[in-house]
Amino acid sequence: MYWYKKTPKSVLITGVMMLVFCAYGCKPDIKETGAALKYFDLKGFFSSETTRLNRLNKFVVKTVTHNGATQSKRIRIDNWVRELDLFIGSDINRPAWKDSYTTTVSGDFLIYRAKYAELKMHQMLIKKDNGKVKWVLIFNRTKNLLYQTYEKLSYFPDSLYTIEKDQRVRLMGRNSYTVKGMISR
Repeated sequence: MYWYKKTPKSVLITGVMMLVFCAYGCKPDIKETGAALKYFDLKGFFSSETTRLNRLNKFVVKTVTHNGATQSKRIRIDNWVRELDLFIGSDINRPAWKDSYTTTVSGDFLIYRAKYAELKMHQMLIKKDNGKVKWVLIFNRTKNLLYQTYEKLSYFPDSLYTIEKDQRVRLMGRNSYTVKGMISR
C-alpha cells in the first residue's frame, strides 16, 4: 500500500490512541452498568408503556394545533416510542446529573426540581397510587442566544397524553404547538 509506506509512525500511533480514547468514552447508561438509579426510572416506565401500547394497538384521537390552526384524526399509532420520544428524552438518570435535582415526596406525589437553570428538565411531578403511576407531568425548557423552548408534557396511562411546546426563535418569531392524544378505551 502506497499511502501506508509514506505515513509516519507517529500518525498511526496517534490514530490508534484516538480510537482507544473514543472507545473508552462510549460508556453505557447507568442502568446498563447495574448501578442503582437515583431518580424515578422514567425511561424504563415509558419503555414498558410503549411496549404495552404497541401490543394493545388502540385507536387514538390525535389533535395537533400549530399557531392556532387545529387538525384532528382518529388513527392507530404504529410506533409509540417515536410518539412519546419527548417523554423518554426527559429522563434524568444520567451519571452527570446525579446531584442536579431536588426530590420531594409528599403522600402519593413525587416531585423533582432542577437545581440549575441550564438543565433541560426543569420540573417533574409523578402521581402514584399503590405504587402504580397515575400520571406524569414534565416541564422542560431550553434557553440560549438563538432560541427559547418551553415544553409541558402530560401523560395519563390508558387515557391521554399532551405535548405543549412554545418556541421563540430569534429573527424567526414564535411558534406554538400542541399535540393531544386521547387513547380509546
